[in-house]
Amino acid sequence: MFRPCIDLHQGKVKQIVGGSLSDDGSSLQTNFTSDRPSEWFADLYRKDGLPGGHVIKLGPGNDLAARAALNAYPNGLQLGGGINLDNARSFLEEGASHVIVTSWLFEDGEFQTDRLKALAQGIGKSRLVIDLSCRVKDEHYYVVTNRWQTFSTLKVTSETLEHLAQYCDEFLIHAADVEGLCGGIDLKLVKLLSESAPIPTTYAGGAKSVEDLQTVHDVSAGRVDLTIGSALDIFGGSGLTYSEAIAFNQRQLKLKAR
Repeated sequence: MFRPCIDLHQGKVKQIVGGSLSDDGSSLQTNFTSDRPSEWFADLYRKDGLPGGHVIKLGPGNDLAARAALNAYPNGLQLGGGINLDNARSFLEEGASHVIVTSWLFEDGEFQTDRLKALAQGIGKSRLVIDLSCRVKDEHYYVVTNRWQTFSTLKVTSETLEHLAQYCDEFLIHAADVEGLCGGIDLKLVKLLSESAPIPTTYAGGAKSVEDLQTVHDVSAGRVDLTIGSALDIFGGSGLTYSEAIAFNQRQLKLKAR
């Protein structure tokens, strides 16, 4: 199924090439900057019945835009970016269905299981999504933190997914090496997720056409959802239209109902 997204940078809805976002902004590659506010996209997704999309805050200065989106689609969007034990509950109270956590779970590249347990206990695992966005190193997928700039020591494997699924409701996984490039999905990663993830999982990265939606659905037997950003017409793309993505979901729902 198609899941929507709202990526926020400096308070604007943008599409950015994965891994190009740094602290000083010197390497930033932006595919698209919208003149529409975040709540316009959130309201669009609400009207079209698209729950489970994610709002990601890419750096500071995005809290107002994030809250505007959450208020426009209460309990319909997940919120990530700078989430920790201290602020998670406030975003849930603002209307997020789930919070998405990544970097706070790591310290010096090492995964901190105690932090995950504390967050899951504090807000409930049913409200928590773990972001395992990753890049390839030495032919393995490693989770990357700090806006996909820092490699952790955590590999994305079947054992990792089985273990972490005890503490969360879903996984969100960007293939950071291909994110924003519209050059095609990382099929190897999609296959790994479809074979190993025991809970709902959303893949993002490189999708460029409705054929990619079909491929992810077929390869995963419907177990992995797909987010499409830069290729989508509402984000300035030409690979496929938002209406095509909506139609794909409607077809899949009709097939399930048979």
